[in-house]
Amino acid sequence: MNAPLDDSTPHKPSNFLRGIIDRDLEQGTYASRLWAGSPGDAQHQQTGQPDPAKVRTRFPPEPNGYLHVGHAKSICLNFGLARDYGGVCHMRFDDTNPEKEEQEYVDSILDSVKWLGFGWQSNFNGAQQDHLYYASNYFDFMYRAAEALIGAGLAYVDEQTPEEMRANRGDFTTPGKDSPFRSRTPEQNLARFREMRDGQHADGSMVLRAKIDMAAPNINLRDPAIYRIRRATHHNTGDKWCIYPMYTFAHPIEDALEQITHSICTLEFEDQRPFYDWLLDRLAELGLLKQPTPKQYEFARLNLTYVITSKRKLKQLVDEGTVEGWDDPRMPTIVGLRRRGYTPEAIQLFCERIGVTKADSWIDYSTLDIALRDDLENKAHRGMAVLDPVKLVLTNWDEVMGAGHLEPCTAPALPHPPEGTPEPAPRQFTLGREVWIEREDFEEVPPKGYRRLFPGNKARLKAGYVIECTGCTKDADGRVTEVQAVVVPDTKSGTPGADSVKVKGVITWVSVHEGVAAEVRLYDRLFLDAQPDAGGKDFLASLNPDSKKVVTAFVEPSLAQATPDQKFQFERHGYFVADRKDHAPGKPVFNRVTGLKDSWAK
Repeated sequence: MNAPLDDSTPHKPSNFLRGIIDRDLEQGTYASRLWAGSPGDAQHQQTGQPDPAKVRTRFPPEPNGYLHVGHAKSICLNFGLARDYGGVCHMRFDDTNPEKEEQEYVDSILDSVKWLGFGWQSNFNGAQQDHLYYASNYFDFMYRAAEALIGAGLAYVDEQTPEEMRANRGDFTTPGKDSPFRSRTPEQNLARFREMRDGQHADGSMVLRAKIDMAAPNINLRDPAIYRIRRATHHNTGDKWCIYPMYTFAHPIEDALEQITHSICTLEFEDQRPFYDWLLDRLAELGLLKQPTPKQYEFARLNLTYVITSKRKLKQLVDEGTVEGWDDPRMPTIVGLRRRGYTPEAIQLFCERIGVTKADSWIDYSTLDIALRDDLENKAHRGMAVLDPVKLVLTNWDEVMGAGHLEPCTAPALPHPPEGTPEPAPRQFTLGREVWIEREDFEEVPPKGYRRLFPGNKARLKAGYVIECTGCTKDADGRVTEVQAVVVPDTKSGTPGADSVKVKGVITWVSVHEGVAAEVRLYDRLFLDAQPDAGGKDFLASLNPDSKKVVTAFVEPSLAQATPDQKFQFERHGYFVADRKDHAPGKPVFNRVTGLKDSWAK
């Protein structure tokens, strides 16, 4: 278990949740809690010892899709608070909806959380505990809790049709109407509920509802449904059950069984908090749960520009082939961000910088890219790559340097390595008579202020010599097929004559004789609209047709030795990663993560 915050702990940005935890720790709100070593009811926890975890949080995704960048904020928040306060964060699957949940999603979620840098283990009585839990493991207790509510006159079986229930629920200005089945006795309701459990009734024919107040101003307290009939095979419990608890009933029970102290969720659950408290208070009064029970707190979800986070819409993009799977580098899923080249450290830094508030707002996508650049600036090795190549021929090379001569050149692999990290060996490459340069580095008729190659102008080949452009060759369509220049002797970088000729332009290059052809995927934002699905808009209408371009580039030899998932800064171009699936020896494939600056800035 992690040590709590103290004076030696690096400063963490304050937010309202930290203020709540600080207050609870100071007041000893949860100091009386016991932990028996595993989740359980009041009787089970009574056998335990004082909980060594000062706080318990949880990350409770439903395994019905892949996690996205919005979940990353919740992961960093819940696991980060537990880490900083000497607590534990539980990894729990809210798997109460068997029709949409799959093992594939379970495996992906676990992998994503681990990749982000978090775990769910703690030490208890000298042994390591694994806090991986499933809501479905609590189905027996949930059923027992439902029967207890029925026995206390706090729940009833309703046989109205869904349409009748909806009509009788009322609205914000009209109170609801009591169900004609609301006055049944506990004995009648218990018998009917057991018939539901035993499969004697059709799906959707009846539900179990909490009996609270059909005139409550908060519509969520107007006898909410807590169990429904649903014949579906569950990924964890198989066909044991044909009734399943509703999420709003299951979630607070899961928190309580796991002794969660601070149940942190997004703002859309704020209106559900009164039922959360009502249910836990009633189950504590009935002796099933032990006080103090968990408390729910809400924060604003992440709204990131140029991104959609609806699981349904993301699945649509995958199913319709708009993207190439859940891990397509244009997707905001964690697997997509990972394949694109974002690092766990960058995502954690991003989540820390955007903070935690109770007010909805939009975060510009560039904020995520800034965090990535800040993380990779002193970590990503440098390399030269030519993405739109045209051949440059140094026409006097053989005369000045000798026929067939290859001039060795070096450049730093990492100009400013992190403090305390040894400087890596320099990159080694050679310069010859022919090199690849970027097509944009030559203009026959230069625009004003242009500093690179045009007839009569001098520029430096980075880490090499000063050259002077003499002209070009074009094809029948007027397209430049070759640029010519002469090398200026005794001007090689790093030699005494390097400054003998002053130039304003420096261009990157790759030798023709040792350059390696590579597939480079130039990814951009998937949508052109900053809020592609806001206000009911058709998000497909704002797809960016240029969100992926594939080019054949030439890269310097050091880049050809890259391993999958290795990050680089291609000098001038931005940050790139060797694709973790397709990159292989002899077949280099690189993805652009982001440019060196925000090209979308207004």
